[in-house]
Amino acid sequence: MDAVDRQLIQALRENGRASYAELGRLVGLSGPSVTDRINRLETAGVITGYRATVDSASLGLGVVALIGISLSDAADHEDVAQRLRDLGEIEDCWFIAGDDSFMLKVRGENVDSLERTIRRLSGTKGVSRTRTTVVLSTKWENRVGELPEE
Repeated sequence: MDAVDRQLIQALRENGRASYAELGRLVGLSGPSVTDRINRLETAGVITGYRATVDSASLGLGVVALIGISLSDAADHEDVAQRLRDLGEIEDCWFIAGDDSFMLKVRGENVDSLERTIRRLSGTKGVSRTRTTVVLSTKWENRVGELPEE
């Protein structure tokens, strides 16, 4: 990956709907050259997808919480991860080092829906404990930062 690839990735992170012609103007290449580079980055697994970013509160999901999950001694983390996947309220799930085994980002309509989610999590086979932190406000999310230079 060279400096042009990094510029393309940065431009796509800022505007995933940019046309190949726009991207070409930004990096000084033709549209077909940009297409080839982006296809190569997708094939290599550097670019893994494209999506719309939405305002969760406008969808009625105004409560955000980070929930740490501790597993019971006999639990298999892959089995628990599969069970967690079935809970639609979980936006992100990370397997982590530390006191907890998983950290979840959960969104809900209100505190009552968050409580129902915590109860479902607590009743999930393999989960021994949950620890919840409610997000009061979001200062930034999905931050687009500069890619590190090589």
